[in-house]
Amino acid sequence: SQEGIYQHYKAISKISPLPIILYNVPGRTMSNVTAETTLRLAHDFKNIIAIKEASGNLEQCMRIIKHKPKDFLVISGDDNLTLPLMACGADGVISVVANVFPEDFSEMVRQAAKSNMAVAQKLHYKIFEITEQLFADGNPGGAKEALSLLNVCGPDVRLPLVVPNEKVQKRLKELISKY
Repeated sequence: SQEGIYQHYKAISKISPLPIILYNVPGRTMSNVTAETTLRLAHDFKNIIAIKEASGNLEQCMRIIKHKPKDFLVISGDDNLTLPLMACGADGVISVVANVFPEDFSEMVRQAAKSNMAVAQKLHYKIFEITEQLFADGNPGGAKEALSLLNVCGPDVRLPLVVPNEKVQKRLKELISKY
């Protein structure tokens, strides 16, 4: 429940000597941290300093951005939603794609932070299709496959993770060769 989530972070907040970043990733946890719960935590505990928001719910993210404490950060946890979230006032991203295309992804974030949306948008769409494929058959398998194609590392992942299926591998190879 939302109260359970609140009490969990409250307990952590009371004992943590370090700042805390909430992580909302309902696709992996099967539990969404609502805007109301996020805002309650942000207002009640000064050492809860940010949320990595990966719900995919722009309305929820905008509600958090609009009502958050001044020093509370909203950080995208969804690479393809980073630019729209930053356009709405998010502060940045904790990214997977930046590990594969650090220059372009970092530049997109820098330009968005400067409100230079035309340049940021161009970079966003340059990597958009590749980003979709990186997650098409699970993370981090797609990223490892892309990094392998770029001769950075091998594609192997540990079980229970597996490499992407052949269709995704082929599409990634096509997209990266055109990049």
